[in-house]
Amino acid sequence: MVQGAVHRFVGQSLGSSTPGFGTDGIRGHVGQVLTPALCLQVGYWCGRELPDDGPILIGMDSRLSGSMMAAALTAGLTAAGREVWTLGLCPTPAVPLLIRQFSAAGGLMVSASHNPPEDNGIKVFGSDGAKLSAERQARIEAGLRGESGEGPAAAQFGAAYQRNDLLGGYRDSLVDSVGPRRLDGVPIVLDLCWGSATACGADAFRALGADLTVLHGEPDGSRINVACGSTQLEPLRQAVVDRGAAMGFAFDGDADRMLAIDGRGRILDGDHTLFLWGSVLQQQHALPDQRLVATVMSNLGFERAWQERGGVLDRTPVGDQHVHAAMVKSGAALGGEQSGHILAASHGLCGDGVLTALQVATLCHEQTISLSDWLDRSFQAFPQKLVNVTVPDLARRKAWSTCAPLAEAVRAAEQAMGDRGRVLVRPSGTEPLLRVMVEADDPEAVESWTRRLAELADTHLNAA
Repeated sequence: MVQGAVHRFVGQSLGSSTPGFGTDGIRGHVGQVLTPALCLQVGYWCGRELPDDGPILIGMDSRLSGSMMAAALTAGLTAAGREVWTLGLCPTPAVPLLIRQFSAAGGLMVSASHNPPEDNGIKVFGSDGAKLSAERQARIEAGLRGESGEGPAAAQFGAAYQRNDLLGGYRDSLVDSVGPRRLDGVPIVLDLCWGSATACGADAFRALGADLTVLHGEPDGSRINVACGSTQLEPLRQAVVDRGAAMGFAFDGDADRMLAIDGRGRILDGDHTLFLWGSVLQQQHALPDQRLVATVMSNLGFERAWQERGGVLDRTPVGDQHVHAAMVKSGAALGGEQSGHILAASHGLCGDGVLTALQVATLCHEQTISLSDWLDRSFQAFPQKLVNVTVPDLARRKAWSTCAPLAEAVRAAEQAMGDRGRVLVRPSGTEPLLRVMVEADDPEAVESWTRRLAELADTHLNAA
């Protein structure tokens, strides 16, 4: 096909129904939402939007659809005249780190994070390693719809290069992140989720001397996130208890978040990680304004315990890009999400599950305490329950607050619980779900209100 014909094809509109960016990139079912044609166009318009200088990096998790999507994105980028470096299997945080290290123009990560194997997604990073702003995402979406008003494409095609060798630098950075701290002989279990963490997670822990047991340790795109990893902690919990390990760490499909299990089988989530790591930084006078940044999902018990330590907790909407923006604005050193995305200013402000696990493990070992003992020093979480209500209609999900029976019940719940609890209802940005969360100091109130609100949402938002 001649170059002009290629440019006419990649620049054509996909229509007004083209999927756009959610809370973490473009995500959906492969073949229905994410088609080869869409990926080609996304690559092309990312190539037009990202700065002119430097290569554009592409990484991927282990999903079977990843190779197809990476190839289509590469075709679109090179049609826009861009040089492309393909990294192959890697954790999401490897992409922004390598962008900064090699002064790249930006990068794309092909992953649907914690979603099931049949889904996939595209995350886009700018030349600073941060996810693209809403304004820049909107310009890419306008291009996909044929509304960009952009001039002619580049006169020449770009070239693509395999650069799997760059992952060694990322692995070295993980080990370097803990400085002189070690894990010699510490029994640790890792659940690598059949995903991106298999590229380097075990290597980093072994380099520090850990005595490892590895679960789901090979890349397997047909089983990524299936009954394992950070969305299903039972295999990890069982392995930690059976082996008598000091701790265990589970990652999601692209390894940008982590949840832990202590030696007694208890869960350490993102709130606990923020509280404990933040406490260390507070003692080291390395936490400006005693400030942590979390999201609206973080537990009320965490917030109050941190305030009792003299700390400040800023809350943002769900999504690590919102945490990132708030940290940049306030100068905060540490922030993250209850789900396990943790961002540290000293480590590039990018959620990195393996790095966070290494920090938690080595900080425990340095203090000569177990993770169980450290968790005991944390906070008492308020009972909290989250129910996902399937609501296929996007417009109804987003406009849930205009549903009078549901909105009135939310107000009644908030009035009944007062300052002893709270309600959060929000549409998912990545799945056809309405998330209903209630937390309070009274477990019975949590159960009853969550059940009632979920039933009302299902009844009224899914009515014919």
